[in-house]
Amino acid sequence: MPYPPRPQLRPLPEFAGTASPRPDPAVQARVEAFIVENYLAGRSLRELSDLTDRSFSAVRNILAKHHVHRRGTGAAVLDESRSQTRRHIAGREAERNGGELS
Repeated sequence: MPYPPRPQLRPLPEFAGTASPRPDPAVQARVEAFIVENYLAGRSLRELSDLTDRSFSAVRNILAKHHVHRRGTGAAVLDESRSQTRRHIAGREAERNGGELS
């Protein structure tokens, strides 16, 4: 069964149509503040590019300009307690299987 398509977000009205090679400095400052704030709050690069009517690369460059550390690709990392539980369970399974991990 194929995965459903990702949701297509529409640009926010305040940013729709504002992307240009020489954007208005005031609009660009609002876009950059929005991107940094929302990325740090957990939105993805893809969502931010859709919402601000900017390319994926433009969003990535804005984050680099503001020295924002980017998250890794893929799903969110499990918290430490879950990781420890998984290691504990894997260790117990290995003991049962004579030291072999499955």
